[in-house]
Amino acid sequence: MANNAWRRLVGGGERLWAALGLAIVVTLWEIGHRAYGDFVLPSPLSTLTALGHVAASGDLWPAVVTTARDALSGFLAATLTGSLLGGIAGRSMPVRSMLQPMATMLIGVPAIAWVVLSLLWFGGSGLAATFSVAVAVGPVVFAAATQGTRTVDGGLRTMARAFRVPLGAMIADVYLPHVLSYLLPALGTALAMSWKVAVMAELLSGAGGIGDGLAAARAEVDTAKTMAWVIVVVALLLVVDRLVIEPVRRHFETWRRGLPGEAA
Repeated sequence: MANNAWRRLVGGGERLWAALGLAIVVTLWEIGHRAYGDFVLPSPLSTLTALGHVAASGDLWPAVVTTARDALSGFLAATLTGSLLGGIAGRSMPVRSMLQPMATMLIGVPAIAWVVLSLLWFGGSGLAATFSVAVAVGPVVFAAATQGTRTVDGGLRTMARAFRVPLGAMIADVYLPHVLSYLLPALGTALAMSWKVAVMAELLSGAGGIGDGLAAARAEVDTAKTMAWVIVVVALLLVVDRLVIEPVRRHFETWRRGLPGEAA
């Protein structure tokens, strides 16, 4: 009973712990500002002021929409393709043997190389950023989906076949919960990578978006404005993670509830 009460206390105070972590980051930020000055690290207040100026100028929301489109379209393409191919590779040894070396090679290519190549192939359009995100993130999703599919409990599969479980129920109740325990953490990492690669492509292409705003701030040697754009990227990542990835994770991991070591 005491253990359950502690779990409820910790779970109910999740927002408090998150706020505490944010307060620690802001405190360290302020300490760094006082140690190195405005040019190296603007204060949180100066950064928020610069962010207000960007918003008032009308540049903020078009940039946010452009970057969100580039990052999320590439992320969605990578998730669908990587999950499908990874699931097939996890169940088929020949397919896995053929695709795994390709995925390893793709992971080994730096993201900046994909950005440069996509700019050469597609020019300074949004397609360049979308392609860069998809090809940089896809192998990460593929690896997680492959490993999750390969490690599904053989006993569960045997029991499901013995009871003649329909294919749809087999996928939904046997494969999907286990695969998602591997895939969802990888999707969180892939989402963060998607924003970074999209901003990088926009910065080099000058095709709009947050990356274009960062390039303008760099040209103006405006560190506060640069930090303001960084804050926008981080805020967008947190919002999408909380509104999309986290609800999906909680919905599909209900089967973990009640297991030893898992919070209710």
